[in-house]
Amino acid sequence: MKKFNIRKVLDGLKEQASSSVSSGQSGAPENNLMHETLQSENFQLCKTVRHGFPYQPSSMAHDPVQKILAIGTQSGALRLFGRPGVECYCQHESGAAVISLQFLINEGALVSALADDSVHLWNLRQRRPAILHSLKFNRERITFVHLPFQSKWLYIGTEKGNIHIVNVESFTLSGYVIMWNKAIELSSKAHPGPVVHISDNPMDEGKLIIGYEAGIVVLWDLKSKKADYRYTYDEAIHSVAWHHEGKQFICSHSDGTLTIWNIKGQGKPFQTITPHGKQPKDGKKPEPCKPILKVEYKTTRLGDPFMILSGGLSYDTVGRRPCLTVMHGKSTAVLEMDYPIVDFLTLCETPYSNDFQEPYAVVVLLEKDLVVIDLAQNGYPIFENPYPLTIHESPVTCCEYFADCPVDLIPALYSVGSRQKRQGYSKKEWPISGGNWGLGTQSYPEIIITGHADGTVKFWDASAIMLQVLYKLKTAKVFEKSRNNKEDKQNTEIVDEDPFAIQIMAWCPESRKLCVAGVSANLIIYRFSKQEITTEVVQLLEVRLQYEVNDMESPPEGGGGGDRDLPTPGAASPSPQTTGPPTHPSTSSNSSDGVRDNVPCLKVRSTPLKQSSGYQVELVVQLVWVSGEPPQQITSLALNSSYGLIVFGNSNGLAVVDYLQKTVLLNLGTVELYGSNDPYQRQARSPRKTRQPAGGNGLCDINEGSASEDRCKSPTSAKMSRKLSLPTELKPDLDHRDNSFSRSRSSSVTSIDKEAREAITSFHFCETFARKGDSAITPCLYVGTSLGTVLAVALNLPPAGEQRLLQPVIVLPSGTLARLKGSILRMAFLDNTGTFLPPAFETWYEPNAAGADSEERDKARKRRPVSVSPSTSQELQESQYAVVCSEKQAKVIALPSQNCIFKHSITETSFVLRADVVQMNIGNCVACFCANGHIMTLSLPGLRPLLDVNYLPLTDMRIARTFCFTNLGQAMYLTSPTEIQRITYSQETCENLQEMLGELFTPVETPEAPNRGFFKGLFGGGATSLDREELFGETQAGKASRGLAQHIPGPQGLEGMKGAASGVVADLARARIALDERGQKLGELDERTAAMLASADSFGKHAHDMMLKCKDKKWYQF
Repeated sequence: MKKFNIRKVLDGLKEQASSSVSSGQSGAPENNLMHETLQSENFQLCKTVRHGFPYQPSSMAHDPVQKILAIGTQSGALRLFGRPGVECYCQHESGAAVISLQFLINEGALVSALADDSVHLWNLRQRRPAILHSLKFNRERITFVHLPFQSKWLYIGTEKGNIHIVNVESFTLSGYVIMWNKAIELSSKAHPGPVVHISDNPMDEGKLIIGYEAGIVVLWDLKSKKADYRYTYDEAIHSVAWHHEGKQFICSHSDGTLTIWNIKGQGKPFQTITPHGKQPKDGKKPEPCKPILKVEYKTTRLGDPFMILSGGLSYDTVGRRPCLTVMHGKSTAVLEMDYPIVDFLTLCETPYSNDFQEPYAVVVLLEKDLVVIDLAQNGYPIFENPYPLTIHESPVTCCEYFADCPVDLIPALYSVGSRQKRQGYSKKEWPISGGNWGLGTQSYPEIIITGHADGTVKFWDASAIMLQVLYKLKTAKVFEKSRNNKEDKQNTEIVDEDPFAIQIMAWCPESRKLCVAGVSANLIIYRFSKQEITTEVVQLLEVRLQYEVNDMESPPEGGGGGDRDLPTPGAASPSPQTTGPPTHPSTSSNSSDGVRDNVPCLKVRSTPLKQSSGYQVELVVQLVWVSGEPPQQITSLALNSSYGLIVFGNSNGLAVVDYLQKTVLLNLGTVELYGSNDPYQRQARSPRKTRQPAGGNGLCDINEGSASEDRCKSPTSAKMSRKLSLPTELKPDLDHRDNSFSRSRSSSVTSIDKEAREAITSFHFCETFARKGDSAITPCLYVGTSLGTVLAVALNLPPAGEQRLLQPVIVLPSGTLARLKGSILRMAFLDNTGTFLPPAFETWYEPNAAGADSEERDKARKRRPVSVSPSTSQELQESQYAVVCSEKQAKVIALPSQNCIFKHSITETSFVLRADVVQMNIGNCVACFCANGHIMTLSLPGLRPLLDVNYLPLTDMRIARTFCFTNLGQAMYLTSPTEIQRITYSQETCENLQEMLGELFTPVETPEAPNRGFFKGLFGGGATSLDREELFGETQAGKASRGLAQHIPGPQGLEGMKGAASGVVADLARARIALDERGQKLGELDERTAAMLASADSFGKHAHDMMLKCKDKKWYQF
């Protein structure tokens, strides 16, 4: 990340910047009255943590002493997991796939081998792991890596069949090389293929077993540098595993067989097993099966050994899910997995390979999941995974992020969510339990909400840089499952797949009200209850929201849409209600001429709905087909619990719904909001004319020609709509977006026709001045459009209590507040001291309470008063400030005078994707994320640039769809389909981040080596050690070939090595460094001594010459 703002200069030029962007109206001195507390020193951008399942995993390793797990991915990422809450993310700069990982067990270090033939040593003893050394191979491709326990010599097998040895302390190559042509039979003419396995004999470190892909296994004697035995099989080898006594090993093959070999029996295998093959009765060879990709052979002290393998199913099991097979004694268990198996590891009680292994669990890495199986319990149950790895259970379509929530919210969600947990998990504790939690200083609650393609909504506790799922809501239960007949398919034809996908969410944390908008032009309003209920009939509203310009009379300004928009008192019946013409029943999908009309995209269930504690459906709102045109997707949504209203908009217009009275209050085309003061000349467009169905994914209709095919794609595709006014595809040529404001005044017919589809892009409920010059504040709704217009709508609410449920809410459009360049993204309000004014809300109450609780419920329903005292003398001081941010600009407007006092051009060449007015610890600011990757913050109300960092170029629509800012300097986005990346733009959080991160490495004593026993010690037969230092060192093995590999020191260099704490490798490394430093200092001292001797000799010579010259001279000759 390259910062290009100069903080001090920006602060020094704030007056000049303010005056240069000021509109020149009477409000310029107000910044002097309002002290801006936020400065550029308060901002710094950095990544905090990454949550979720590692995207496209490729390898895995486990440290049995530290009890930590490492996963490598195809994009060069490393994810390290300890106990729940201890996670770490690292990234190799090259981005090449991680093909192998090896822990230096209990040393706090990890070796990674990548597909670009580089090997790296990571230091895990610091909170943010870093690379100490790298080695890049130039001539050979790496295929396998092996590091024996408590050894500093790393074996690297290559595609050519050779084995090289690397010293992990210095990361230099040894001169000892095992060449493939010396390992195989001299008479063999064929190349044995790449090295697929290397491991030393558990009982003899001097014997190395090498597996070649072609089917040859070699037992290599390291001391004599020759092959002791060779084992040949006519099928390709995928993996090899030892019995702990070192007398047998097992190979897995490409034909689905396992071969067990005695090390002294070279001719043929001791035993051949085909775990999933059908055994013919006539004694012939069983039918071939799929390859067994990996096998592990683990022994127990008291029972039969375990053979665990992946793959090997017969070819006739078409469509069967991937399986892990556990063979224990005479029993064989086939465990089906949801996704293909990438790798698996058996967790054992001991790190020593020459002892009984005592396996207790198997970690299975799948393409999209991590499963841990309990081997100690009957039926092999899985452990309940405590990591937040289910973000992608269904693809994420939208996100919202809330910091500093009410303190009782997380316990309430956890309480109802804990009842949703599955049963049947292992009763043991999660076995990956290493590391320590960080000392977090952040105490405020944080919640992330994710909406998914299958209609689920998940609530996550994101406090203190951790992530834990709290509660899961399934919105699809409200609708009937579509049958596969033609009639139903026609009704839902506007969505190709995922008809229940969540598009936008609006949530009020204080009242716990939730509203979700789906991709099928539907809304569901939920209330939170701790009591279980059964809803006999799901209450439904159907809305006709259409766009017509021709033959339309503009309503008088401030007059709304006429009487048809006002509900009748007491209209709270659950029957379908709409605005406009009377609705036909939903069953009559076609009118007399065969055109679909008044048909919703989804059918609400007609049977009683049992709703458990948590979020319960209060009302469903559906947009319907109008005269053969499908409803446009919803592009903006807002909810206010104090007013009891929701408002939603799309490219046709907006609708205001009273969810307490279950009525539609306002149903207007966007043009009608302007009344007679519409500044844009729009082309008349009749829905009766022959044309393609309107589309554009609920956004501005930029691509008219492709509207029918792009009409309502799944949000999981790249054409997912966004509640911000994004184009349906992020095209690189954004020229047509750069002049959206001036373009609206063009006289071109095509331009006007495009602009006729003015979409609603944002809403904001507030208590403010509805019109210019008003003296009192009233409840209002502010509306932002894709043409950069901000319009005000006044709300006349009846008194709280019973009257609120009986008397109608009156909604009156009040004219235009401002116009900006680009679509309106965000609006907010400040009081006359610059303090943020949140929308009014009600506190949560139990909606299903009865009897004595009803009085408290009525008290809670009263609107929270907003303390704003308008000044009597408006010449001296304005009462409020409206902050409006669009794709291009930000403006601060004084109210009620409606003077623009500050204006700032955010970007000229790009456009803003997400903007929010956020509260920091000591003030408020505007935070923006642009399509060119810049993250910016602007002061309030002066709109001074405080931060501008080129952070993340927009490479994927997913980032634009999921990027969120929230209060206290926090932000997040989906960095991959399975992972959430959290970032901070707060200097304070960046400084405290080191303490908040967990520690992966904790000092743990290495278990004692197994006892050899009296007789083995007396007569031999126990494990024999090898002096690898003598064998592989430079004195005996010589130097490696120079051009074979290039050593690259890590970015930390010497300091990184010094930072490593105690341990075998670390102590040796520090001793080596100390010797190097001492030798260097001694060398410098020697050089200085030699220089002084030479200087003394020179001085003596000159003195002697002078003495000889002056010897015979008299005093008067001088």
